[in-house]
Formats: sequence, C-alpha cells, structure tokens
Amino acid sequence: MNRVETALEALGIVLPPAPNPVAAYRPVKIVGSIAFVSGQIPMRDGALEAAGSVPSTVSVAEAAQAARLCALNGLAALKAALDGDLNRIQEVVRVGVFVTSDAGFFGQPAVADGASQLLVDVFGDSGRHARAAVGCIALPLGAAVEVEMTVAIND
Repeated sequence: MNRVETALEALGIVLPPAPNPVAAYRPVKIVGSIAFVSGQIPMRDGALEAAGSVPSTVSVAEAAQAARLCALNGLAALKAALDGDLNRIQEVVRVGVFVTSDAGFFGQPAVADGASQLLVDVFGDSGRHARAAVGCIALPLGAAVEVEMTVAIND
C-alpha cells in the first residue's frame, strides 16, 4: 500500500469508482509531469449530492462537504489515470472551486476549504496548493459546487 492509500485508510476514506466522462473530454489529461483533472461535481453512487444555490438552498457547511466529495471524485479519476498508483502524485499544484452562489454571497472560500482541507489531510504539506474560489450562476446538472485540480506527478 502506498503513502496516499495509507493516508486515505487512516482517514477512513474509500475512494469512489472513477467517474465516466459525459461528453467529449477526458476526466484527466496528463501532459509531461502535470495531470489536469476535469471539473468534478458532487456525485455519489450516480446521484448528485448537493444541488442548488449557496446559501439559500445548500448551506455553506453542506457545500463544503460537497466540495470535499468533488475532490474525492478527482482523486478517483487520478487513480484510474495513474494505473492505480496515487503515490505518483508529487504535489497538488492548483485547485479551482466553482460555487453556485446567491447574489450577495461572498463565502466561496469557506466552501472551497472543504476540498482544500481534504487534500492537505491526504497529502500533508504537498497538498497545499494555489486556489481560485469562484461564484457562478449555474453549474452542470444544477450542482452546488464543482472542483478541478492540477497536480504534479512522477513518471
């Protein structure tokens, strides 16, 4: 078992199956030593976990949990793209978090922390990353949050 799998196990986390693309894109695109993870929405067992606008429909705490789930789905996609070897991940470089937001809501960073904290919990200091937390009017399938990641990998 590698260090990432050990960290996930210690956190009581079992990665979901890797999501399948629903259009003409790749869940993960590897270019040299960089892996770009396409935007992940909070899907669990084929169902959307958090839909609607934050904070009127989905609370900030619920949205942060949804962002965490998005990051887990991103790790599952990476695991599939890296032939099951998450230990190839050197560090998380950047995370982009998109939040379906009510007018006047400015708490996107608190939502993004759900994904960011998970990555630090799993990767330690190598999980600290640059980040954008962006409010938007709508996301695919009505999702409350979407997370994309860029990671540095070993060959």
